[in-house]
Amino acid sequence: MTQHLACVLLTGLKEEYNTNMKVILDDIAKCTGCYMCQMSCKDEHCGNDWTPYAKPQPETGHFWGKMNEYERGQTPKVKIARVFVPCQHCTDAPCITKCTVGAISRRDDGLVTIDPKLCTGCRICLFDDACPSGCIFFNDAFSIAQKCTGCAHLMDRGWKYPRCVDICHVDALKYGEESELDLSGYEKLHPEYGTNPNVYYKGLPKRFIAGTVYDPALKDVIVGATCTLSGDGTGTVTTDSWGDFWFEDLEIGTYTLKVEYAGKSKTIENISTEKDVRVEDIALS
Repeated sequence: MTQHLACVLLTGLKEEYNTNMKVILDDIAKCTGCYMCQMSCKDEHCGNDWTPYAKPQPETGHFWGKMNEYERGQTPKVKIARVFVPCQHCTDAPCITKCTVGAISRRDDGLVTIDPKLCTGCRICLFDDACPSGCIFFNDAFSIAQKCTGCAHLMDRGWKYPRCVDICHVDALKYGEESELDLSGYEKLHPEYGTNPNVYYKGLPKRFIAGTVYDPALKDVIVGATCTLSGDGTGTVTTDSWGDFWFEDLEIGTYTLKVEYAGKSKTIENISTEKDVRVEDIALS
């Protein structure tokens, strides 16, 4: 039996009998953008050799736990979304089966790790079909592949949480047994990849349509105008004290917007939410 085949069979046995799967939860709405999760990962792994878990992380070029920041919409209707993306520690991790030397394996607690002693630096695991989430990096200094270990070296020393979770002062990140955590409202980042990741997210950014309604005669915004959205999604909101309206958590599709106030109305058709949309200021006259 080859070393790689033995690794695959052993991994399958671990998954079949394991009942203590660890997961990470990320509540995006709670995140303040302090970036401490990203910095704590660098602090733990840069300059520290945790072999056999991992060799030191380079000071630049690697973010084993990366805070991705997305600017959504168009000025002045803009929102910022921040999504923390470590290795997803997938149950059906393709990097494990793609590795020809058995350097990548799945632990009993569900953490997927790369053994720096076994890695030959072939880079196969860096390809998209091996890690569609793009969470594996190459360390030129050691000629090995590296990624988030889930701070496995700390877990084995009795720590309850990896550094990124431990440092989060707003409780946006949680870590624990999947069976013991409340997963209601959480979802996977890219379920379409089919890798069954073990990082869950609440409040992943979906599309929005926003705008401002005003009266050109009065040269002032209209407060309390009724805005109705129809098409691939429906809903009704009223403009706020700034004359603004927001339709949020929309799916990608095509919508029709109707704005009504004091017997006046205006309809805008074929609004596509391929991107977040700021509708041009709407004049009711």
